[in-house]
Amino acid sequence: MEFSNEELTVMVSENNEEAKDVLYDKYNYIIDIIMAKYKKSIYALGLEYDEVKQEALVAFSDALIRYSDSKDTSLPTFITVVVERRVLNCIRKADTIKNKVHNEAYSLEQEYVAFNRPLEEIIGDNKENPLFKMENEEHYKELLKNINESLSPFEKDVYDLVINDFSYIDIAKILNKEPKQIDNTIQRIRNKIKDLL
Repeated sequence: MEFSNEELTVMVSENNEEAKDVLYDKYNYIIDIIMAKYKKSIYALGLEYDEVKQEALVAFSDALIRYSDSKDTSLPTFITVVVERRVLNCIRKADTIKNKVHNEAYSLEQEYVAFNRPLEEIIGDNKENPLFKMENEEHYKELLKNINESLSPFEKDVYDLVINDFSYIDIAKILNKEPKQIDNTIQRIRNKIKDLL
């Protein structure tokens, strides 16, 4: 008997391991796409590829448990976003540790004699003004709200993957669609966003 994604995710939330296995078999290619996307960064930072992949698998499992059909996105998109965030967190953490000594060497608070002021004032710009930041954040949030309201559910899935830097080929694989259909959808999304701007 075939079950829908929604039925399988409900079964996963009830600790049904068979449902989890079915969804893993159906969507494990998403992990491969994300790992391929960040492979260079993983090796450049000296991370163990298998450890990062293990984190991706944990995130995949978390996504299955946390997903519900009340989400505004499809299951493959939700899995992609959750797994990619976990992989990115691993990369950021490694990058932070690797650059800690470098960052401490150039303290923003240190007073530089030649300029008679701290580095943060030397390199800072007026855009760091809290009022300017707040105003920009409000405009940004309003724009995101308008974009989300103007997109169909399928366009929203594609949009979520595009803003997470997936190529239209990868998006086609993730959503199990033809690349041309994804390309056309991206063009529609761009036109809708242009109209909103």
